[in-house]
Amino acid sequence: MGKLTVRALRAVLVALLAGSVFVQAVLLPLLAIDMQEFDRRVPVVVIVALGVVTVQVVLVCVWRLVTMVRRGTVFSHAAFRFVHIVIGAMVAAALLVCALGAVLAPGEAVAPGVVLLLGGAALAVLGVALIVLVLRMLLAQAVARDVEATRMRAELAEVI
Repeated sequence: MGKLTVRALRAVLVALLAGSVFVQAVLLPLLAIDMQEFDRRVPVVVIVALGVVTVQVVLVCVWRLVTMVRRGTVFSHAAFRFVHIVIGAMVAAALLVCALGAVLAPGEAVAPGVVLLLGGAALAVLGVALIVLVLRMLLAQAVARDVEATRMRAELAEVI
């Protein structure tokens, strides 16, 4: 991965992380204030706050993986920890979106189409988690091949 690509990706990650902190610091309190008359205000705000945290966890893990790519150490077992955290955070985010739909479903506060859209969003997030799982399997194959190549080089060096 080139230096320009790494810098561009890190700039995007910083912007997204700053935006998520802005959401936590400014928009969540405003959401809580705006929903004062809504009887399910607390669960909605908590679910949105936890959703923002899952996004932040993914951003930090991607930052660490980019750092590993830059150092040339991404094809190691240490990378799996961050990939597993990303998968877990995405599954948690999907469950939070489902929970938000369940909280909003009763009554006439929101249209049924909104709840259906939240279900579709949860399915989309789970789909992305599955894509990351497939990429994790590809990483596992690459790590295994790298270990095998290192072993063969060592054997060849002994012969020579």
